[in-house]
Amino acid sequence: MTTFAIVAGVAGADLAVTVVLVLGFANLLADGFAMAASNYIGTKAEHDDYDRVLGIEKRHIALAPDGEREEIRQIFAAKGFSGEDLERIVAVITSNRTLWAKTMAVEEYGLSPTQRSPVLAALSTFAAFIVCGLVPLVAYLSAGGIVSCVLAAGATFFGVGAIKSRWSPVAWWRSGLETFLIGMSAAAVAFAVGFGIKALMAA
Repeated sequence: MTTFAIVAGVAGADLAVTVVLVLGFANLLADGFAMAASNYIGTKAEHDDYDRVLGIEKRHIALAPDGEREEIRQIFAAKGFSGEDLERIVAVITSNRTLWAKTMAVEEYGLSPTQRSPVLAALSTFAAFIVCGLVPLVAYLSAGGIVSCVLAAGATFFGVGAIKSRWSPVAWWRSGLETFLIGMSAAAVAFAVGFGIKALMAA
């Protein structure tokens, strides 16, 4: 989206193709790196927070096992378990301190262990950003210029939105249209800014 917006802004200002290349590729790599770094930090923070809470719960279990056992009992009683079933669940969970601590982390703090690797999360973000971000640049450099760029970027926006619907109850065409409109709106703003600045400079 940002790469397409840059191309649209430069096109609106009617600047040289070299400007599109410099700004477009600079944004593509820098923004891609920033997004990847953010994903890496965010995923690593999830791991670190979970490990921190797990450590806290293990200490609590070691210092006050009866109190922590009662917490497990109350948690599962609130879920509707009672009598022998409840006591069986409490016995099973508290028989393994690692399982006990993990259960407390999930039930008390709302945390769950993530299997995502911070490095793989960063690399996948960077790769996806580069692949999608190249579309408007390559299309702009083709014979069709800005027209090809708009068509290619629009198709990419719609495709990304449609794929996103796999993790949403929204229909694929609606999700695709929503992403398409957001991307095109951002590019329209950038084009208007470029055109406006060019008009002001010419006045």
